[in-house]
Amino acid sequence: MISVSKNNIYKFYVFYGTFIDTPKLGQLRIRQNTSVGVCTDENSDKVGVIEFIKENSKNPLEDAKEFDPSLTDSDVAIVDYTHDAHSSIFFLPGFIDTHIHASQYPNAGIFGNSTLLDWLQTYTFPLEASLKDLETAQIVYDKIVRRTLANGTTTAAYYTTIDADSTKLMGRICSELGQRALVGKVCMDSCSPDFYVESTQESLESCEEVVNFLQEELNDPKVLPILTPRFAPSCSRELMKGLAATSRSKGHLHIQTHLSENEGEIDWVKSLFPECKSYTDVYDSCGLLHNRTVLAHCIHLSDEEAKTIQKRGSGISHCPISNSSITSGECRVRWLLDQGIDVGLGSDVSGGHACSILACARQALLVSRHLAMKEKEEHDKEHVKLTVADALYLATLGGARALAMDQTLGSFEVGKQFDTQLVDIESQGSNVDVFHWQKSNFSPLKSTVLAPPSIAQEDILAKWFFNGDDRNVIRVWVGGKLSHTL
Repeated sequence: MISVSKNNIYKFYVFYGTFIDTPKLGQLRIRQNTSVGVCTDENSDKVGVIEFIKENSKNPLEDAKEFDPSLTDSDVAIVDYTHDAHSSIFFLPGFIDTHIHASQYPNAGIFGNSTLLDWLQTYTFPLEASLKDLETAQIVYDKIVRRTLANGTTTAAYYTTIDADSTKLMGRICSELGQRALVGKVCMDSCSPDFYVESTQESLESCEEVVNFLQEELNDPKVLPILTPRFAPSCSRELMKGLAATSRSKGHLHIQTHLSENEGEIDWVKSLFPECKSYTDVYDSCGLLHNRTVLAHCIHLSDEEAKTIQKRGSGISHCPISNSSITSGECRVRWLLDQGIDVGLGSDVSGGHACSILACARQALLVSRHLAMKEKEEHDKEHVKLTVADALYLATLGGARALAMDQTLGSFEVGKQFDTQLVDIESQGSNVDVFHWQKSNFSPLKSTVLAPPSIAQEDILAKWFFNGDDRNVIRVWVGGKLSHTL
C-alpha cells in the first residue's frame, strides 16, 4: 500500500514494514514495524540512499519529518506493508548474482551429457558467437535482465561475448531496465574456435572501447565495467597482463574470471603454463588478483592457492547449481569462509539452469550437507553445514563483499543503497503453504484436542527459502527506484 499526494513528486520515500537481512554470516536480523527512509530527490547526491532506519515505528511520516524538519506531507510517500498482520510480507536486500553469462541464457537447461570443456565447444561458443547480431543480442539480453529482476536480483556480474557492440548493448539494457550491473566483454585470444577468437591487440582495444563507453558515454553509476578474461586456457600471458594493466590505469576496475572449476581444466592449465605453481598462480603472476577480482567456482583449490586468494583480497563466486549440473565438483564453502575469503553466489547461467539466486542458495545449503556426510567427525559434520541464514548471507551481503561493494550494498544500513525486494510468502499462486495455526498471532480455541503449534518467524522464512520462487517477489527497487512489479 502506498500513500501519495496529488502532485505525485516526492523528495522522500518511507518504506514501512518488516525488514529481514543478514548483517553477519549466520546472523538473521528481523526488524518489525520498522520505517526506512530513502532519498528520492533527483537533485540530491544521496538519491537512492537509506537516510534513516527506525525500529518499532508507529508513524512513518512523522519519522521522516523528524529526520528532516524541512519535509512537508506532500514531499513524502509512505510505502506501508504493516497491514499484513501475519508477517507474510517482508523486505529483503536484493540478491547479488556474482557470476552469470547473459549471452548463454537461451541454453539454460541444455547440457547434453557434457563436462565443462565438451559443453563449451558443443553449446556455448556457437551461441555466444551468434550474439554478434545485435537483434539477437537485444532479445537475449532484454529477457535475462527482466528475468533476473523478477527473481529479486538487483545486482549482477555479467559476462557477455567477445563483441564490443553487443556488450555495449547489454550495458544500455541494464541501465534502461534499472538493474545494477557489472558488464564484461569476454576476452579470449588462445585455444578458442576459429569462429570465436580475437587477436591479443583486438581484445585489449575492444575491451578499452567498452570500458570507455560505460564510464563516459552511458555514464550510469549503476552500470560498471568489469574486465573479463574468460579463463586461463583461452588467454595468453600478454592478454592477461594487459588486462591487469587496464584495471590499474582505469581506476582499479573490477575483474572476473573462472578458476579451478574442473579437474580436466586444471590439467590443461598445467600443460599451458608449466612455469606456474598452480592455476591460481597463473592469474597472480599476471597481476589479475586484487580486492576487486571475483573468481568463479574454485572447487579444487589447494591450501596454498586459498592463502594467495585471501592475501590478495579476491572474492569467490560459488555456483552450486552449475557445479552439480556439469558434474564439476563440490565447493568447500565453509573451508573458504574459515580462511577469511569472501564468498557470494553465482547462477552461472547457462552452466546453471536457473537464474534465481534463491534457487542457488538452496543448492548451496544442500551441497554443504553432501560435504558434511563425507566428514568422519561429528563436530566437522555440523561445522561444514550451511544454515538458512548462512545461505541468505551468501546471496546478499556475502555477494556484495565478494565484489568489494559491501560499503553500499547487501544489507539494510544507513548510507547504503536501497536495493530491495519485497517478498510476499502468500502471494497469488505462491508455492509456499502457510497454515493458519503456524502464524504468530494464532490463538487456538479452548479444546480438549491438542492444537497444532504456531511457529517462529524464522521457520516461516525457512518455508519460503525452500519453497519460494519468483511468484513471491512482488516488488523490486534498485537505488530507490521501482524496477520490477509482479
